[in-house]
Amino acid sequence: MELKFEDILNDLGNKIYSPAYVFHGEEPYFIDVLINHIEQDILEDTEKEFNQVVVYGREVTPRDITDIARRFPMMGNYQVVIVKEAQAIKDLEELEIYFDAPLDTTILAIGYKYKKLDKRKSFYKKLNKRKDVVLFESKKLRDYEIPGWIEKSAKKMGFKINPVATELLAEHLGNDLGKISNELNKLAINLAEGSLITEEEIEKNIGISKDFNIFELQKALRQRNALKAQQIVNYFEANPKEHPLQMISVMLHNYFLKVFLYHHISNRKPNEIAAELGVNPFFVNDYKYAANVFSPQKIKSIISQIRTLDLKSKGVGSNDAASYGDLKELIYKIIH
Repeated sequence: MELKFEDILNDLGNKIYSPAYVFHGEEPYFIDVLINHIEQDILEDTEKEFNQVVVYGREVTPRDITDIARRFPMMGNYQVVIVKEAQAIKDLEELEIYFDAPLDTTILAIGYKYKKLDKRKSFYKKLNKRKDVVLFESKKLRDYEIPGWIEKSAKKMGFKINPVATELLAEHLGNDLGKISNELNKLAINLAEGSLITEEEIEKNIGISKDFNIFELQKALRQRNALKAQQIVNYFEANPKEHPLQMISVMLHNYFLKVFLYHHISNRKPNEIAAELGVNPFFVNDYKYAANVFSPQKIKSIISQIRTLDLKSKGVGSNDAASYGDLKELIYKIIH
């Protein structure tokens, strides 16, 4: 049966176990969290030597897993069998024989990452019908969901985070939840519990500049601050690994699409506008300001130029795809 991530974590925390778990999907972070919980917290350290087995998909067959899972625990209530990187197993469906009658004394956890099981096949359908097999599909979060996830994660860790700091992390780290989680943990080590995470703390502890980032570039563009915009682009050019052209073009494209959308929804309430744009209500006034600066016709032209920049950054129609010269020219055209 399919369960939600939070429900599985709650059950594990309350020592409510199922004989078998199959975690699958495109987002590895949630799978890693669940597998790590099962690996670290079900058995005591003294029990793990005899009753915990960790194997990797490239090293085992379904028959090997079945043989291990059918063993009985030694001097304990459970044996824990963890299969990591199960996407490398050929003929995974052959495990159906074990799932037809899983042992109550075995907790089998399978991590099948980067892709999901085919829900059209009988293997998935049979697993989903069983109450003693827990299924979880780990889905990639969409870009607009990342800020909310960051706020939620910070809250669980005992911190608050302001909207600007949230956007800094989201825009700099993208949708890599593992990387975001690591950076939040880094902040947690250096801050007192209950602290407010600000852009200053982000810069101090993580190294993301609070003054030279895509968020500040967008601000400079809507304020038509040519000097600040060029300073930011120069910073990007000096740090290309952290600010690749392709990432910049995508973020600018998404930003101006939202400004364009604002023109068509500005008669709604702020919270409704924020939901439509997929942003924190804190930033609605920024989009209002930008919409007053850039007409729909101007935005269409900007978006067309950004798409050209994106193609050039991929080597289409350009002899130097790594050059920031085209970006500087684009910034000049947007402002003027």
